[in-house]
Amino acid sequence: MNRQTEFLVAAAVVAALGAVPSALFAQAFTLPQGVGAVTLAWQYVDNTGHRLSDGFLARRGESVTQSAIFEAEYGITDRLSATFGIPYVFAKYTGALPPPSNLPVDACACWHSGWQDFAFTARYRLGTDSLAFTPHVRYVLPSHDYRYQGEAVLGRNLQELQVGASAGARLPGFLSKASVQASYTYAFMEEVVGVDIDRSSVVFDVGYAATRRLYVRVGANYQETPHGLRIGSVTGRPFFPPGDYTGKPQLFAQRDRIGRVKYMQVGGGLSYDVGPADVFAAVSSYVWGRDAHDGEVYTLGATWYFDFRK
Repeated sequence: MNRQTEFLVAAAVVAALGAVPSALFAQAFTLPQGVGAVTLAWQYVDNTGHRLSDGFLARRGESVTQSAIFEAEYGITDRLSATFGIPYVFAKYTGALPPPSNLPVDACACWHSGWQDFAFTARYRLGTDSLAFTPHVRYVLPSHDYRYQGEAVLGRNLQELQVGASAGARLPGFLSKASVQASYTYAFMEEVVGVDIDRSSVVFDVGYAATRRLYVRVGANYQETPHGLRIGSVTGRPFFPPGDYTGKPQLFAQRDRIGRVKYMQVGGGLSYDVGPADVFAAVSSYVWGRDAHDGEVYTLGATWYFDFRK
């Protein structure tokens, strides 16, 4: 590949990392026309508790989620790319018994597994090879009608349509080995029991080519569901539990879907060119949250590239 293609393919590692559920990496660059990429990744999520409405960390309801992630991307043109992905999820409740949910799925303290959600993404890059603005659209569809109540579940079992844009720049001069990217996404969520749970997310990251083979990144991710419901906190700020769910058992049963979730994650990752593939690793941690989980996320994987122009 020429230098331009090598740079675009290297930048596509960002897209592979951004495909995992706890995305910490913006996605401003696209694959060259006729180049495909297949990513296989393993993600371990250690949910160490829940942040209440005032930020207090309740060490209850702990769980572990592991995901085997598959994603395939193809450069339709040098600017337009299409992506398909789906994770296979393993979930287990690891907290004290009996669980806060009082549900059998958690009370057994055993593993539950299954396919989660299909994700279809299209991105179109504007600008140049070193300065890009890339609108994107993503549709998420549950693969089947899976269980969503409790901690040891595959997901929220909801459809969503995400729209947004990413911007990225390869820096000039003595910073030519560095890049900066950012993205904003708005998710139109399937309505649940009359509650608006549309959400926004902002991602920012900085990358640096330490060597011709090693690429390092650090980033931050903020997400907010502004119109969800709050559970309150033990301090009484803004009110005591069950807060917005008081006298509404039909809503409380949906709390993991309709919460007013706000959180920030920070983390970093690296990718290394081993010839036929790029291997990558990433770690992130919740550093702030309201009505959200707390914990750490670890990801390992590899991306293989295929040049169909040959």
